[in-house]
Amino acid sequence: MMNFSIEEHIPSHFNDNARVWIFQSSRLFSMSEAFEIETILKDHCSGWKSHGKEVNGYANLFFGQFIVVMADETEATVGGCSTDSLFRTIKQIEALCKVNLFDRQMLAFLVNDKVQLLPLAQIKYAVSNNHISPTTIYFNNTVGTKKELMANWMIPMNESWLSAKV
Repeated sequence: MMNFSIEEHIPSHFNDNARVWIFQSSRLFSMSEAFEIETILKDHCSGWKSHGKEVNGYANLFFGQFIVVMADETEATVGGCSTDSLFRTIKQIEALCKVNLFDRQMLAFLVNDKVQLLPLAQIKYAVSNNHISPTTIYFNNTVGTKKELMANWMIPMNESWLSAKV
């Protein structure tokens, strides 16, 4: 059984308002891809700057399918150019692994202890055919801060914006 707890992997010293970006892959990464992605993310965070100041950044691959990036802006605010550099790094991973990391129409759910992707357009069908239920865990990739990530990333579908869709 996979452990879906993230608390021990999130930097406790980061401010609750640290900015968060979640990039969901269109498929599970292989082990060798995961190691390569880890190196790319580590390199990005160690050289991440905003207006000449070092960004206190963190990035990790969760459950083999989600890249979570965090910036604690207490020391340096992440500006447009530094956000662009992050997105270039994510695009590099996308090209390297031949995946889509920007498809907001594909939604992730926890079904039978596995991450399953469903197109937004098929949510009603999936619920009416009992593939997922209102209490199925949904990966809410719209969270924007560390506090939201910890409290609202993995939530029952009926507690998310999707409740209006079903």
